[in-house]
Parts: sequence; C-alpha cells; structure tokens
Amino acid sequence: AEYMGSYSIKMMPASYDGGYSFGPYSSTQQIASSSGTAIRPEQTRKVEKQLKVMENKRKQKCLRKAAGEVWLDPTLSEWPENDHRIFCGNLGNEVSDEVLANSFRKYSTFQKAKVVRDKRTGKSKGFGFLSFRTVDDYVRAMKEMDGKYVGSRPIKLSKSTWKDRAFVGGKSQIAEAKFKKTKLK
Repeated sequence: AEYMGSYSIKMMPASYDGGYSFGPYSSTQQIASSSGTAIRPEQTRKVEKQLKVMENKRKQKCLRKAAGEVWLDPTLSEWPENDHRIFCGNLGNEVSDEVLANSFRKYSTFQKAKVVRDKRTGKSKGFGFLSFRTVDDYVRAMKEMDGKYVGSRPIKLSKSTWKDRAFVGGKSQIAEAKFKKTKLK
C-alpha cells in the first residue's frame, strides 16, 4: 500500500454520547484500509491527538451550574457555537422539535429548534429554544414571532440566558463578567 501525502478525515458527531467519531469506522487505520491506502503512524497519532483536543473542548463547554451544583451536560454540544439563542415559552404539548423548527425556517440563518421534554414521561415542559447564526434574524424573529400561534398557543419569546449558566474553564460567564466588570456577550 502507498502512503498518502495528506488525508482529510471528517469528524462526525456521535449521536449516542455527544462526542465525535470517525463515522462508520472505528479508527484511522480502518478508514485507510477501506480506501486502499495506508496512513503513516505519525498521521494516525496526529488525527487521534486532534480528536482528543476536540473532545476536551466539547467537555469543557458542557459544564453547567444551577442551584449551587455543577454537572456535565452533553446536550450543550449539540448546539452550534457562537449562536444567538431564543427562549420560547408557552408551548403546547402537541409542539415537537419539527413543528417549532418549521415555524422559524423562513429565517435564512435559523439553525436549530429544541422542545424541552420530561425525561421520564416524554411530555413537553412547555418551553424550548431556537438558534440563529446571525443577530439580524435573531432580532427579526423576536419581533415578528412573539405572540404568534405555534400549535394551539401563542408563544412568548425572550433572550435565552443559557450562557449565564455555562461554565468555561471552570468559571461561569456571569462570575467572570462581575470580576472583570465587563458586559456579557
């Protein structure tokens, strides 16, 4: 087998734990053998090192704090980085992620909708979150959609405060902002 000069490997989110994977392959060597090429050992180490860096970044962003407790929340890694997020309240039980997403797809930079559900019963808790790539669509959606019916109820939109409870490097952004006396993003 010939050694390759460079090889592009796309890391895919692993749905089972919020981490990253090599897609249907379990290692860089398996990827190489499926394509009929060989990867040098240093290339394998480089890819695996990058994977560890990505995992550490993901885990660092998943620390949450509420009610005096800190815990690892893998659901945060499902959201796009540096997004503009809206809290969506007063959702009826019939509203699913798809129904909520369809209501906001008209905004070109809409990224994701998530209805929060009770883990035990699977019923909606009556609220959810929306993600936008740009602040322009975020503001337009807040103005245009607040009070509009989604399902059987008019929704209430407000700025999400999820970043206030997310830990970065062991400190919450609120604590860091108070310490530095700066505005939150």
